[in-house]
Amino acid sequence: MAMTQRQALEIWRKALTAYVRSDESDMTARQKTVMLTVALTPGPHTVRALAAQLNIAKPAITRALDVLEKNHFIKRIPDQNDLRSVHIERTVEGMAWLRNFGSLILAAEAGEIAGAQMDEHGRAVA
Repeated sequence: MAMTQRQALEIWRKALTAYVRSDESDMTARQKTVMLTVALTPGPHTVRALAAQLNIAKPAITRALDVLEKNHFIKRIPDQNDLRSVHIERTVEGMAWLRNFGSLILAAEAGEIAGAQMDEHGRAVA
């Protein structure tokens, strides 16, 4: 049987709740999206290519990459053929974060993450 939209959102909520309860710094949805795109789609990745692929302005991509690089999740490597361009690559730390986040989603789907029960209006139930 296919998962309903509500079930999918509940899994996502539980996984995100476990994530924000951890000691890790929170990433924005944009930062997560850029990280997932760099990690899971074929490269080479550049600011221009990411902006086009995600339909997001280049400065917003740059800001997301700044945070991801600060957290050691990506690295910027100068393009040897075009010194004006920089390639974006995932790091071991970035892939470890991604595996951990993926595990949270799987644990939420398996019912292994406890979370507040929600009513049909999305309100916490005591």
